[in-house]
Amino acid sequence: MKFVAFERAKQGTGASRRLRNAGKVPGIVYGGEGEPQLIELDHNALWQAIKKEAFHSSVLDMELAGKSSQVLLRDLQIHPYKQQVLHVDFQRVSAKQKIHMKVPLHYSGEEESQAVKFDKCLVNHVATELEVSCLPADLPEAINVDLSKLEKGATLTLKDIQLPKGVEAVLHGHSAEDTVLVTVVLPAGEEAAEGEAPAADAAAPAKPE
Repeated sequence: MKFVAFERAKQGTGASRRLRNAGKVPGIVYGGEGEPQLIELDHNALWQAIKKEAFHSSVLDMELAGKSSQVLLRDLQIHPYKQQVLHVDFQRVSAKQKIHMKVPLHYSGEEESQAVKFDKCLVNHVATELEVSCLPADLPEAINVDLSKLEKGATLTLKDIQLPKGVEAVLHGHSAEDTVLVTVVLPAGEEAAEGEAPAADAAAPAKPE
């Protein structure tokens, strides 16, 4: 995904305010082999871009002063109640250096699963994104997860899915087996019935010996 940035000479609160009043967004690009560089972007173009999932989770091509470089969106400051981006940070990436990035999980097929189609269960998406480590060229825009094999009472963990080639999950001390992605919840009526069963047994009179 491509976007255009422009060099910014002035910094400070006053300069940033004037930029925003002119329909621009102040920003910075850092990392890689170059020095941190002040930039500005067209607000309307950026506002449209941030509505797209890929802008947040993929390697971006930034055109600046006639040159193209690869960057990641690292921080986005948005006004608390206005539709206005206040500041944006990008990080340069190297083709040979692994990056850490949160990638969306795209679930599909649950309507065709045994759990939903026949047992009328509810599928709870516990995780909507996954932090991964990979080279920039291997970074997927999203990870597709097929739920068509789900059965009643199932729990889908990270161990149960296949990650794209070259992509590793960043687990922060957890195991893949402990990282729950999806749970299957019984219908409300069935849950209530199962919950009442022990109480009914407890209320039954004891049989005479």
